[in-house]
Order: sequence, then C-alpha cells, then structure tokens
Amino acid sequence: MGRSFYHFLMTYRDPVKHDSKTNFANAAYKDHSFPKQAKNYHILSDYLELNAPYLNGMATFDELFDEYMLDEEKNR
Repeated sequence: MGRSFYHFLMTYRDPVKHDSKTNFANAAYKDHSFPKQAKNYHILSDYLELNAPYLNGMATFDELFDEYMLDEEKNR
C-alpha cells in the first residue's frame, strides 16, 4: 500500500540546500517523535501543528502532502 509520508519526505533531505521543503525534511529526520508510518493528512497535520516548531506555517506541509498524494496515485 505504498510508502508513508515520512519516507516520501526523506527524498527531500539534503545537507547543502536550504529551501523550505529541504529544511522541513531535515528537521523531520531529527524529530524522533514524528509519526513515521502515518499516511493520513489529519494525523500528520495535527502532529505538526502541536509538535513541530521547526515548521514555519503549514503551507510547506500542504504542498508536500499534495505531491505525496500525486506520487502515491501515480504508483498504484
């Protein structure tokens, strides 16, 4: 049934780039409480809104989650 959002997000990790998507991925990697198996938007957004001071607004998450859903749909 496809990969989790976290595994999708990890494709954006990069030690050199510093755009918002890369910063989010790098910070989520260091967040040991991140819901790594979650695929549900509401579970992820609730977690991020309450526990992710490293995310400056939800727009980056929303954009990445849309990309994740498109990627999952393409790989079905």
